[in-house]
Amino acid sequence: MTKLKTYKEIPIGGLIEKAGSSVEFKTGDWKAFKPVWDKEKCIHCMICPVLCPEDCIPVIKGKDPKRKETDFDYCKGCGICAKVCPVKCIKMIEEGSEGDSSD
Repeated sequence: MTKLKTYKEIPIGGLIEKAGSSVEFKTGDWKAFKPVWDKEKCIHCMICPVLCPEDCIPVIKGKDPKRKETDFDYCKGCGICAKVCPVKCIKMIEEGSEGDSSD
């Protein structure tokens, strides 16, 4: 049986065959928690779309930008948006719980 190399023995490197290919795969279906956004409480400070690591909070651009609903096809439920919100208009709920209206 061949001994597998450890991560320290593997050479550094990688290959991205086609840039931007991750948008072809919906990756938000494994999250345990999801953000719920209170539109009325939101001050549209634009902190959450900027810090979202998956870029799944779309923005209506213009002189007075506004955020839109989270794209749950790509949201991983990391909670960064809820953590950074200055007015706490985003709360994390358990996926499939009573407060989850996506079922």
